[in-house]
Amino acid sequence: MPWSRDEMAARAAHELKDGFYVNLGIGIPTLVSNHIAPGIDVTLQSENGMLGMGPFPYAGEEDPDLINAGKQTVTELDRTCYFSSADSFAMIRGGKMDLSILGAMEVAENGDLANWMIPGKMIKGPGGAMDLVAGAKRIVVLADHNDKKGGHKFVKACTLPLTGANVVDVLITDLAVFERPDRSGSPFRLVEMAAGVTLDELRARTGAAFTA
Repeated sequence: MPWSRDEMAARAAHELKDGFYVNLGIGIPTLVSNHIAPGIDVTLQSENGMLGMGPFPYAGEEDPDLINAGKQTVTELDRTCYFSSADSFAMIRGGKMDLSILGAMEVAENGDLANWMIPGKMIKGPGGAMDLVAGAKRIVVLADHNDKKGGHKFVKACTLPLTGANVVDVLITDLAVFERPDRSGSPFRLVEMAAGVTLDELRARTGAAFTA
């Protein structure tokens, strides 16, 4: 049975290490803040100018002035600080983020990432994704394994405009988790599968080559 988006986010939270500075992208990645394990102290950064982001608020406790980059209401911590977008991107471009968790439209078997546009569709721009994949030390991608039409998202080569080349370290989908040991050309390795998913099914629903 495929993992839910909340279960995907919980699995991604396993990638967080004590002391990390982490940026969470728009979409499924924002759910990761609700699954940080007790005893793991991480500092979440939002590129709209917030460092020390807390989990989502309970209903009725929202503060409309506290939002993440996806305009969702969040909470603050006793160590939260605020700053300009320029300072925020200086942190990202300066390599201060240990980890960034992003969504994707396509991930290629060589680690290329496409997550910012589909040609012909109106978009507002790439946001901070290109800066994040260039500046963060490690990139984790959360995405459905297939698109709404059943097409592959984990592909041999990206067909959409790239966000970054050879940047993805870990891919977590609703069917499985894949990782690369490094960015030197090693293929993605299957780490685990959702309960009930078979290897044959996974290969049939994947356009990329991977090792099992």
